[in-house]
Amino acid sequence: MKDDSFAGQRILVVGGAGFVGSNLVLELLKYKPEEIIIVDNLLSSESRNIIKDKRVRFILGSITDDKILASVSNNVDYVFHLACFHGNQSSISDPLADHQNNTLTSLKLFDTLSKSRSLKKVVYAAAACAVAEKTYEKAIATTEDQPISLYHDSPYSISKIIGELYGNYYYKKYDLPLVKARFSNVYGPREILGAGQWRGTIHTIYRNVIPSFIWKSLNQENLPLENSGQTSRDFIYVEDMARGLCSCALKGDSGEVYNLATGVETTILDIASKINTLTGNKSSLDLKPMRDWDRSGKRFASTEKSEKELDFCARIDIDEGLSKTIEWTKKNSKMIAQCIAKHEYFSAQSEIS
Repeated sequence: MKDDSFAGQRILVVGGAGFVGSNLVLELLKYKPEEIIIVDNLLSSESRNIIKDKRVRFILGSITDDKILASVSNNVDYVFHLACFHGNQSSISDPLADHQNNTLTSLKLFDTLSKSRSLKKVVYAAAACAVAEKTYEKAIATTEDQPISLYHDSPYSISKIIGELYGNYYYKKYDLPLVKARFSNVYGPREILGAGQWRGTIHTIYRNVIPSFIWKSLNQENLPLENSGQTSRDFIYVEDMARGLCSCALKGDSGEVYNLATGVETTILDIASKINTLTGNKSSLDLKPMRDWDRSGKRFASTEKSEKELDFCARIDIDEGLSKTIEWTKKNSKMIAQCIAKHEYFSAQSEIS
């Protein structure tokens, strides 16, 4: 039986201070829940992203903390597990930290939740990049039943697959009502460059391509294009992602996996050109070779299953989404600059070494 509302429900959002998590909390509040509990250690997020509402309760710390886990796992109706060690390149820099903040969070959370009998649904943030075909030829839409390789480009990708495997185990053995939501490339407001703590690499500051390009473009800088910009991705606006996560919880079947995507393939060159046009950046594009660790050149996701079973499809196209994100970045430029600046010393040391 599928529920159709979060009204009056108690909801746990692990990683709720993050970019996607904070947008999800805003979406959940529209349903009039009784309480939303956010657990976040602010490793890759900022406290200013925590939604201020009397129905929202914030707990600072990791979900791997036994005391925190015990205090929030009882009497919750829905759980969204979004916590992670953000980014492929941060995970390459520190695989053990990735394990601590990706793999272990999933295992401890699922193990504890498997003992609950009040849960209606647990939604796990999986990653489409972990299952997509590695190709620089013509991309074919990644489906939910895509074969999974045993060879991966990053610990982040590995840990996301392990999270699915643990989820499947606890679903089969303990009937954990788990739904796996495979993310495509999310972008939009509230993604703060430099958010959180230094994690050993410049990508602590410059994370996903769209916010990095927008910031550089607004500052009239050259945009660096690995693989000459021919790499492609499926970019989904964060408000659409938040709606998709809610659809997974309310309409998704336990044990199933759903792509949350647009189904549209867009090259990084197109993204750079659109951003430069929207910001009026006249600087030239900086064409670079492909990244030595990344074999996933071109990809986008199939939306057929999500449209059919979740009645979900993205509403905001890339042009509208970029415009909205640029305006948000302009309005929050001082705050973003402060977040970037707090890592300058560590960044300089990394470049020297």
